[in-house]
Amino acid sequence: MEYKDQPLHASASEAITNNVRVEVESQFVPDRSQPFEQLWHFMYTVRITNEGDDNVQLISRHWIITDATGHTQEVRGPGVVGEQPVLAPGESFEYKSGTPLATPSGIMVGSYEMETRGGESFEVAIPAFSLDSPHQAIRLN
Repeated sequence: MEYKDQPLHASASEAITNNVRVEVESQFVPDRSQPFEQLWHFMYTVRITNEGDDNVQLISRHWIITDATGHTQEVRGPGVVGEQPVLAPGESFEYKSGTPLATPSGIMVGSYEMETRGGESFEVAIPAFSLDSPHQAIRLN
């Protein structure tokens, strides 16, 4: 999916797990949303940085997406945006993606499964971030 940069109601968060920094910024996408049809679209940009001393590879992702009514959807799959990037020490990988919601706000949180060059697997936290539109009077975060 391709998204235009529209800094409406942006939210940002960051976490470091096992020397891997994950930074996420989300924003509401009005031109892809149809509030009268109960459809709100959000984009998010994720930047993953290897702050350790060994190469790491992103193997899979796990997202938990919760809308304003508490309805939860889990998404699991290999890599991100069709890639399983390998990050050398000091390298970063950035990607954009998005999600639709049936409510004007929600929250996302998750984890990546990473693997070292030696084959050791470990989880990296994706910090919780809010999905907020101007159509929601009360913010979740």
